[in-house]
Amino acid sequence: MKRREFFKSAGTAAVGAAAATAGLATPAIAQGNTTWRMVTTWPKNFPGLGVGAQRLADRITAATGGRLTIQVFAAGEMVPGLQALDAVIDGSAEMSHGAAYYWQNKSQGLSFFTGVPYGMTSRELTGWVRYLGGQEIWDEIYDQFGLQGFLSGDTGTQAGGWFKNELTGVADVQGLRFRTPGLGGQVWAKLGASVTNLAAGEIFAALQSGTLDAAEFVGPYNDLALGFYQIAKNYYFPSFIEPGLATELVVDKAKFTALPADVQAIVKDVCQAEYDAVAADFAANDPRALQSLVNEHQVQVRQFPEEILEAGATAAKELLTEIREGGDELTKKTAESFVSALNIVRQKTDGTDSLFLRAREQYFTLE
Repeated sequence: MKRREFFKSAGTAAVGAAAATAGLATPAIAQGNTTWRMVTTWPKNFPGLGVGAQRLADRITAATGGRLTIQVFAAGEMVPGLQALDAVIDGSAEMSHGAAYYWQNKSQGLSFFTGVPYGMTSRELTGWVRYLGGQEIWDEIYDQFGLQGFLSGDTGTQAGGWFKNELTGVADVQGLRFRTPGLGGQVWAKLGASVTNLAAGEIFAALQSGTLDAAEFVGPYNDLALGFYQIAKNYYFPSFIEPGLATELVVDKAKFTALPADVQAIVKDVCQAEYDAVAADFAANDPRALQSLVNEHQVQVRQFPEEILEAGATAAKELLTEIREGGDELTKKTAESFVSALNIVRQKTDGTDSLFLRAREQYFTLE
């Protein structure tokens, strides 16, 4: 989908949804059915992420037979994308769909449930959250705000970003105006970049105007739709700051626990199913989108210089040490749990998965 067509369809949908919002001051309850509003950080029909949010809502509605009907509002339809969580906190909506690291100003510990530089892959992250105590710590953080969070999707390892100029080393990062969020943004700042965070729909204009020199969002599947290739041609891989980025569904905890037990279970199960569905969507469509970027739009695919990769790893270690030693108690607890779990789950990734992938790359191809 071309960028102009993508945002034209999103804008048309926004008008209709905004009109519908006027009648949604409170959740509708009729004949035992409840309607909840989900606000998202994504544009309407956004590949992988926005589509995943809508699919999650549709699956909950269908699986509950309409007893819990979810209405989805894309970024800007009810509130700006980066105000989605606040809409749940203040009661304007019952659910938000986004990425936990967008809210690190509320608790830095939330960033660990999205993506950590040189941290966990998508499978490793689910191992921590589901089986090694991650969900329980996440619950403690969101309890402070009356919320409950669930993993709802994963992009896999992301692209490193779009750069107007080629990078030859760390010196090229000094003063670079770069859109990148979360702990990863703090790592790039340690390397000398001037870092900011913007919602998906704001990045293109910032690149076009010269406000930004570089930007990363997700990867080819999303980036093709957003049209970054029109401004920057140097596309770097892989992201060392987002090795397995997870999305989240956040709900008003009091309203959630008031739901029937089977409806609560459906919400949890659909989130888990969607985590895998979104990951599969990106696995299938990132490579095809990258082919389009290269073959149709003359994008130059590059790898970060080793100097940047090494400096990024050093900065990531420094950041995690700072958090473990100087963060608030709950953030330190989160970091300790994350590091402990990483040292467990990476044993399989490093000792089995990576060895297989190296052998497949070297010895096995089919035409």
